[in-house]
Amino acid sequence: MSGTDGPGEPRDGTRSPPADLLSRHPETAYFWGRAIGDGSVSADAVRIRARDETAARRLSAIAGGARVDHRIRERSFAHDTAVTRVEDEYLVQVIAPALGERVSAAFGLPIDDDPGGYRLDALAAHDRQLLRGLLEGCGTVCFKESTGGLGVSFVHELRLLRKVRGLLDARPVSIETTEPAAASGDRYWFSVADADAPAFAEWVYEGSEESGLFAPSRRRKLRRSVERATADREGDPAAEARR
Repeated sequence: MSGTDGPGEPRDGTRSPPADLLSRHPETAYFWGRAIGDGSVSADAVRIRARDETAARRLSAIAGGARVDHRIRERSFAHDTAVTRVEDEYLVQVIAPALGERVSAAFGLPIDDDPGGYRLDALAAHDRQLLRGLLEGCGTVCFKESTGGLGVSFVHELRLLRKVRGLLDARPVSIETTEPAAASGDRYWFSVADADAPAFAEWVYEGSEESGLFAPSRRRKLRRSVERATADREGDPAAEARR
């Protein structure tokens, strides 16, 4: 499962748009990755939070022109909910009769008080876009000063993290991950092994420029962190100067 935008296959940016949000398609895989990572589903609505307007508008377009609201919000850090910061937030809202019920039936997303089952395998043919959406929705990225490596982790409820690890395990190229550990509140986290993080970072954003399926701020931070980790490992003076 390569995400269908590898060599010799059509890039996700050249495909016709999905027939609807329940279609198995690169755009819907990215959309539902974002919704699962940082969104909510109710009987008649799906809401997704985004930190930059470009990503919010792209998600809105995938949903056929969904409403986008902007606000300033105090947000908790992923690994420690006791620490907060104030930032822009864009809320994408898709409202349609019984939408949440159909989404829950198709992909196993939690709806209201129903915990769902996270049937990520339904979108696994587009695992690259799905994992990209999940990374931007509930992932963290950093340059690790202590080791000079790239830090990539996912933070969410334990049931989802097990499904995400399953997606990573199913990739042809091995990606080692840590066992999930408790974070703040009822959330857990796991990380991609430092040695595998740069390759994962390159793979997960391959084809994104053509398709537009990415959050510019998140991709930019990831690429800068990769650059710093590479400079630290190789002692590249030019890259070092750009820190």
